[in-house]
Formats: sequence, structure tokens, C-alpha cells
Amino acid sequence: MNINFSLIAQAITFFLFILFTVKIIWPYMLRAIETRQKTIADGLAAAERGHRELEASSKRADEAINDARGRAAEILAQTERRATQLVEEAKSAAKGEGDREKAAAKAEIEQEFARAREQLRDQVAALAVAGAEKILQREVDAKAHADLLDSIRRQL
Repeated sequence: MNINFSLIAQAITFFLFILFTVKIIWPYMLRAIETRQKTIADGLAAAERGHRELEASSKRADEAINDARGRAAEILAQTERRATQLVEEAKSAAKGEGDREKAAAKAEIEQEFARAREQLRDQVAALAVAGAEKILQREVDAKAHADLLDSIRRQL
């Protein structure tokens, strides 16, 4: 065997192998590499979009939390104002009720005072009649002298 022939045969075989690889295998490998690169690029883009969306939703969540805290503070303030208003209304209602009871008590006292005064007048009139009867030593007819007795009551 000739070494030159062997080297030339190996070179031709190597050249055919390279040609076969470049023409047939290489395009499939390039397509697979490009597909893989595209898949990786798409994944990176999706990851970046996801990261941006995560940041945006995190900001929205923070805004929603701050909004909720603001509304909660506003509701608490309204509740405190309403509680204060209810306390004031209860105070004024109690004061009004107290005033009404005080006025009713005063009216009742005045009525009792008027009744006592009338009873006292009647008793004084009866005493005056009894005194006059003893003085005159005769009985005074209360029915016959009703006008006289009424005028004595008014004077007392």
C-alpha cells in the first residue's frame, strides 16, 4: 500500500465527509441551533415581560393597599364623628327630658301648692265661720250665706 494513495484516499473521504456534513447535516444543526436560540430569546423576553408585569402589579397592589388604608382611616374618622354626634344628641335629648321632667315637677308642685292654698282657705273660712258663730252665739247657715263665705275666702 502506498502511503500517498492512502493519504489521498483519506483526504478525499474527509473532504466528502465535510461536504456531506455541510450540505446535509449542517442545515439541520443550524435550524436546531436557531430554534434553540429563538426559544431562549423568547423565554428571556417572556421573563422580562413577567418581571415588568410583576413590578407593575406590585405597584398596583401597593396603591390598592394605600387606598384601602386611606379609606379605612376615613371610615374610622367618620365613625368617630358619628359617635361624637350620637353622644351630643343623647346629651341634648337627656337635657331636654330633664327639662321636661323639671317643668312637670314644677307644675305638679304649683298644683299641690294651689290645692293646699284652697284647703287652707276652706279651713280658714270654716274657722272664721265657727268663730263668728261662737261670737254671735247662733248658727250661721253655710248654704244661705255662700256668697258671704266666698268673699271671705277671696279676701284670705
